[in-house]
Amino acid sequence: MTGSGGTAAGPGRLVTVLIADDEELTRTGLRVLLSAQPDLSVVGEAATGAEVLPAVRQLRPDVVLMDVRMPELDGIEVTRRLRAKLDVPPKVLIITTFESDDHVYEALRAGADGFVLKRSPARQLAHAVRLVATGDSLLFPDAVRRLLGNRQQPDAAARDRPRLTGRETEILRLMAAGLSNPQIADRLTVSLETVKTHVSNILTKLSAQNRTQAVIHAYETRIVVPGAAPPA
Repeated sequence: MTGSGGTAAGPGRLVTVLIADDEELTRTGLRVLLSAQPDLSVVGEAATGAEVLPAVRQLRPDVVLMDVRMPELDGIEVTRRLRAKLDVPPKVLIITTFESDDHVYEALRAGADGFVLKRSPARQLAHAVRLVATGDSLLFPDAVRRLLGNRQQPDAAARDRPRLTGRETEILRLMAAGLSNPQIADRLTVSLETVKTHVSNILTKLSAQNRTQAVIHAYETRIVVPGAAPPA
């Protein structure tokens, strides 16, 4: 069964995955772990970065589980090409050994939807794939916060911030805290459709391709401050 070419997965729908890693043992292990999940299907593998785009075009997976460091093309450049060359690119989940790796940060800036550690338990890995596939929540916000915490520029506070409304700023901060769209709707006592509209407007104003890029921008411009308590 082929994927939907990046369409967000809904409840009960099979999520298709392409594994991209230059180590055969790693690919095999990931395939075994994910294939054990009834709602996840590994549709293909890529051993180099150069193999990813052709494989995605052929197999149309929902999610690419991609090593950030690969021969020929690394995960950063592959992510850029997927975003630039495909009208409906798949979700990209970076898999890495070190969560503080600068390569991970650059991959997120390039449009990756999240990252997960190679040593993660099987349950957490499967959860990460599902969450990235739905696209309505930030993956592992504490890990993202740690990754971004020391990367604000000295002049970040003085930069021209995007002209977000008060409500949009509030929602962006809740997004950074890891709340999903339904959780934000419940927190603010508004409809889910209202939240989705605000999130779409936020992404447009920030020129962000996904929630992760929006949150990166929020940290870099100090709309969200690392270490600050999440919105009440």
